[in-house]
Order: sequence, then structure tokens, then C-alpha cells
Amino acid sequence: MAAPMLRCISPSRWFCTPGPLGVLPRGLREAHSGNQGLLAVQKARGLFKEFFPDKGTKVELPELFDRSLAGNFPQTIYCGFDPTADSLHVGHLLTLLGLFHFQRAGHNVIALVGGATARLGDPSGRTKEREALDAERVGSNARALRRGLEALAAHHQQLFPNGRAWGSFTVLDNSAWYQEQHLVDFLAAVGSHFRMGTLLSRLSVQTRLKSPEGMSLAEFLYQVLQAYDFYYLFQRYGCRVQLGGSDQLGNITSGYEFINKLTGEDVFGITLPLITSTTGAKLGKSAGNAVWLSRDKTSPFELYQFFVRQPDDSVERYLRLFTFLPLPEIDHIMQQHVKEPEKRGPQKRLAAEVTKLVHGQEGLDSAKRCTQALYHSSVDALEVMSDQELKELFKEASFSELVLDPGTSVLDTCRKANAIPDGPRGYRMITEGGVSINHKQVTNPESVLVVGQHILKNGLSLLKIGKRNFYIIKWLQL
Repeated sequence: MAAPMLRCISPSRWFCTPGPLGVLPRGLREAHSGNQGLLAVQKARGLFKEFFPDKGTKVELPELFDRSLAGNFPQTIYCGFDPTADSLHVGHLLTLLGLFHFQRAGHNVIALVGGATARLGDPSGRTKEREALDAERVGSNARALRRGLEALAAHHQQLFPNGRAWGSFTVLDNSAWYQEQHLVDFLAAVGSHFRMGTLLSRLSVQTRLKSPEGMSLAEFLYQVLQAYDFYYLFQRYGCRVQLGGSDQLGNITSGYEFINKLTGEDVFGITLPLITSTTGAKLGKSAGNAVWLSRDKTSPFELYQFFVRQPDDSVERYLRLFTFLPLPEIDHIMQQHVKEPEKRGPQKRLAAEVTKLVHGQEGLDSAKRCTQALYHSSVDALEVMSDQELKELFKEASFSELVLDPGTSVLDTCRKANAIPDGPRGYRMITEGGVSINHKQVTNPESVLVVGQHILKNGLSLLKIGKRNFYIIKWLQL
């Protein structure tokens, strides 16, 4: 059994060992010092909302970062992601951007997958208990989240360089240090350092205790495990900063108090704003309005369109939050938008930057092809689309594989695809202009299909009946 780690460490731990990238360039150190330091810049972008504690510590947070970079000793920052689903969503993207901004400034960052804590369920910001997940489901979700986090980190490194030396990006799973723990040993070593009055005073706890459903013991202990996660990373990795949404402040506070009580040292929390829908609801799985970062759940095209559709009163804020674009460039983009609002330049730039980060250059290219094919009736775009892209674009469309027999007509095709009713009514739908193939209207039911016109070079046909009913046909043995 791995006993809980409750020894103190020397404060020199944070300033005695250079990070894996060695000495940072002078320009990088200067770019994140003084009044224009990293924290101030992200505060100006609106990405960093609150710092905890903001006063009364031996070394305040801005000073901590200025000193560490000036001495070439990067800090370590972490954020947790509970695998309650098998994909991250847009609501998680801000905290990832926060980690990436620290990494770009030369600091080391940790994305912590909560393979253990997800079994309890975080009560923060919730009016009722989460659906219980078994160990197998959580383990599968945790592996999927790890893959997603590593893919995002790879896209970030490959596609968004800034010419500076970066810190490391590490993905951990907290089940690694809980799976060998014995409950009684853990509670004996850790539980005595938490006071019930303090734990009960948290807003998230008070809200749930007053609700009709109440609060389970598992949920109540969540803040203890998150505090211990912070302590563990503090001990093993010298991690002194935790990032989290504004609803995580209570959990971050528990971690600060636990570490400070055991070691006498100060750690810090930084909260980020929560992203909400136009109705004010938090975007996420529980609210049923999640925009997922996994292609299996939300295609690159759908992600791209989510940001393209953002209203003018949100787009500047989102450019600051969701992209790495310098603030002067964002100001220029918005100035151009005033002159040519019909082009929706800020929305398109926002959508392109986010889609490229999440799905890579190939994903962005796919989103643009789908946009051209659907909204601009581009046959050229249709011809180079893959089967996967067509299925993503027309999710509700019927997909058929047909053999092209000699003399196959428009009428034959529509009937084989079950796109029109049998008899005179289906025939009239074609003659009256209700059918198009590859965005071109067809009105002669007896017309024979022509490769290159009705059948694209990739062996596909896009059949549309009426305004909204699509059918995808893949032709075999061409």
C-alpha cells in the first residue's frame, strides 16, 4: 500500500532546479515581467478572472512568476479534468488555453485527468448529484480524455509556435496515487487536517445541503480529494498554482488551506470565466448543450459553425479568450469588421483558430470544405470530400451503397435510395423541380446518370429532396 505523502518540503525546491528546457531567452523573460507580466496580459484578455489568495501571502502571485522567470526557474501549474464523459467540450477549452499560455511563457503545465475523483462527482455548480459511473466506464473515459489532451497539446505545439522556448506539457491521472490507498489509512493521515466547519461553509456545499435532494457523503468528500491532488502535485512536481473555472474556487481554497497547514508554504489558485450559452446556461454535458472537442461527437464543421455563428457582441471577447492572437491584431480585426460587417471576418477568424487548435490543419480544411459544399453549393468541394466528411456534414442523411447498372436513370436512383414514394407522386416530385443531384436541379426522371455530372469523381452523389432531406449515395463498381 502506498501511504499518503504528508512530509514537508523545502521552499528552495521551487527555485533550485531549472526546468527541462533550461535557460529561457532574455526576450521571453522581459516579455512577462513588470506591469506587462503574464498574469496582467491574461487578465487584460479576460482569461484570468480571480487570483487566490490575492493578498497576505509571503510571496504574492505576480512576484512569484516574475522571480521564477528572472532566475530561469519555471513554475508548475495544473488543472484537473474529470472523465465524466469520453470527450472534453468547449467549456473545458478555456482552462486548456490558460495552461497553454503558461507553457508558451516557459512554465511547466500538468493536465490532470480525474480517474479517481470522477467516481465521486464534483458538486460544484450543480443542483443535484451526478449520475454514478462504474470503474470500467470511468477508466475508458479517462483514456479517451488523455488521448484528447495529448492531441490538443500536439496541435498547439505544431501549429502555434511563437519562437520561444516553451515549458513541458504533462498528462497525469490521479487514479495512479489513489488506487493503492486503503480508506482507513488515508482518512487517518489526511482527514485530521480538515475541519468540518470549514468544509461545510463552502458555497457549493451550502447550496446542495439546502436543496431538496441534499448532498451525499461521496460528493462532500470531493473537495478533500481535490485538495490532496493539489498537495500531491505540490510535493512531487513543485506545483504551486491550480487553474479552474470560477465554480472551482471552493475546491481550490481547500487545497490552499491543506497545503499551507502542512507545509507553511503558500500556493495559489487562478479562476477562469465560465462559458455560457445565449440563455446564460453553462455549456457542458450536464446542461445538454455541450459542443464536444472529439470528432466522433462534434465534427470539425460543427465546431467551426458554432464559432462562426457567434453574435457581434460576443465575438471580440471570444477572440481574446479562445485564440493566441495578440490584442493589437484583435483590435485591427474588429476595426475592419466595423467597415465590412457583412463579411463576418472576426467570426471566421475565431472559428478558424479554434478549429485548427482542436482538430489540426486537416480538421480546419475539412470544416471549410464542408462549409463550401453546404452553404455555397460548391461541386468542387463535394468532389474532394471523403465519405466521413459527407456523413459528418449530413448527419441525418440516409447513406446508401448502390451498383451503377447501365442506363440507371434519375428516377431509378431516387427510388433505390428510398428518397421518393413509388408511383405518380414520386415522378411528379422530380418533374416539378423538387429534386437535385450534387446541387443541380434535375427535372427529367428518365435522364440517365452521367459520371462527372450526377456522379462525382469520388464516386459519390448527393441527392436532395425538397429543402432539407439529403441522401448520400456511394456508387460501387464504377
